Amino acid sequence: MVIFPGSKINIGLNITAKRSDGYHDLESIFFPIPLSDILEINKSDHFSIEISGLPIQGNSTDNLVVKAYQLMVDHYQISPVKIHLHKIVPMGAGLGGGSADGAATLVLLNNLFELNVSNAKLEVLAQSLGSDCPFFIENQPAYVQGTGDILTALPLNLDTYWIQLIHPGIHISTALAFSQITPKALSHSLTEWSKAPLSAWKDRFTNDFEKGIFSQFDEIRRIKERLYKNGALYASMTGTGSSVYGIYSSKPISICNQSDLSSYYEWIALL
Repeated sequence: MVIFPGSKINIGLNITAKRSDGYHDLESIFFPIPLSDILEINKSDHFSIEISGLPIQGNSTDNLVVKAYQLMVDHYQISPVKIHLHKIVPMGAGLGGGSADGAATLVLLNNLFELNVSNAKLEVLAQSLGSDCPFFIENQPAYVQGTGDILTALPLNLDTYWIQLIHPGIHISTALAFSQITPKALSHSLTEWSKAPLSAWKDRFTNDFEKGIFSQFDEIRRIKERLYKNGALYASMTGTGSSVYGIYSSKPISICNQSDLSSYYEWIALL
């Protein structure tokens, strides 16, 4: 069986409080985008995993796909499987690709073994894999609170718009990103703002991580400026970066064919 684990962008990302457990509360809109990996899982007489595409650093046992499989073994005593993950979504880019892979593994194993586990239960399991993972069970636009674990479905439709995503390949330390944040409660509603025309989003939605990261990595700030110059209605860094995206009313022209951006990853698609 084959599934295509997706990815997401943040439309607005605000850190609202630091918790007593050391984590932070946030408010954001998670929006799924059709940039996906490929995951195939079949029953086997022994467990194995093969990874192709973009190289993944570290031990395969640390991969969320493997952890998700082990989680299903622990809860439902499923038999061994053969897994092939073809990695396309850039890693460490603020797109949630690894989280999507883990969540997709839960969904695919649920289907493969006909376990009939509800999505609500899968979301609970996904939470133990990572804070972004529950979102990818439904993979629908959502207003997100808490550590990313409180999801409220959001009727946000961007089907007629295009996205241009640029990933400069810069690794952003999560610890560094959070060290430059001063949490503050929101005085406005992200869900209400999402109903405004996209041309108004520029003056409303913010990503709290941009200020500190832009001061450290000027090239990321310049990408956002280039997207607006290219005609984006709205542009933002997603997550803690380093990917930056623009949303357009029509298909944008490539900007990574320009010499100073030629080494960057660029993806353009209809949302």
